[in-house]
Amino acid sequence: MKTDLEPPNASILDVKNIWVRYDAHTVLEDVSLRIDGPGEILGIIGPNGGGKTTFLKSVLGLIPISKGEISVFGLPPEKARSYIGYVPQYSKFDYDFPISVEEVVLTGRLKRAGLFRRYSAEDKAAALAALETVSMADYKNKQIGELSGGQRQRVFIARALSNNPKFLLMDEPNTGLDTFMQEELYRILSELKKKMAIIVISHDVGAVSIHMDKIACMNRRLFFHDSKEMSRSDFISSYGCSIDLVAHGVPHRVFEAHPYAHGAGDSACGCGCTPIPISDLKSSVASETKPNDVSEAE
Repeated sequence: MKTDLEPPNASILDVKNIWVRYDAHTVLEDVSLRIDGPGEILGIIGPNGGGKTTFLKSVLGLIPISKGEISVFGLPPEKARSYIGYVPQYSKFDYDFPISVEEVVLTGRLKRAGLFRRYSAEDKAAALAALETVSMADYKNKQIGELSGGQRQRVFIARALSNNPKFLLMDEPNTGLDTFMQEELYRILSELKKKMAIIVISHDVGAVSIHMDKIACMNRRLFFHDSKEMSRSDFISSYGCSIDLVAHGVPHRVFEAHPYAHGAGDSACGCGCTPIPISDLKSSVASETKPNDVSEAE
């Protein structure tokens, strides 16, 4: 019987000055990041086309880097995949194919079971435990095509968890989830982070500031912040415009208006973030913060 694989005793992630280029186009430029152990969720935000998904795929060893170095648990990325769970932004699945929810989750165990071997009782127990984690165990015999978009997303999260990863990468995991399930997702992540490191890519700045422990902005370069507050210059550098700032889990500042300000009619600056109406910011600050709770970044 196979047991869970224990990774080497090394930093979970060590990215040193990596560059990724597609032909003459630079997607990632001199990106560095280090995660030493479990216990925190890192949220990465940034504009569409800023390189966020490319970064995750580089960490997985799915995209070659042009320069620099990546190690995961001290190993090259392609040799560390047994320790990584990955929820892609879009799961390419033929929903007309007759496959059950349990069978979808079991595909996350293929690396352990082997491509042409039967799934063991341990594999099935792990798949069921992963489904229970995302509250989908009652649907295990349902066809994947019969589920709603939000339910499918929960199944794909369970597939990533079925391998009992030590490092979890999630690309827009709240896609298709209603408000209740988004809150449930973040509750699940708050438990999972006790035993693994987690990176979440999201466009929802409000959710990131509330539920993530640290934030990084990515727009070709990585702007890493050791807290959940970011300065005006950092936001402008990453997004190309001032955006609503959310810090300490409570929105408390809006930068000066510009031609495509958030909340200004139907316009948007193109950074892909969830706009926060100014009226909501004011009411939230008034009801949920005290003067000493709000610290101003220079």
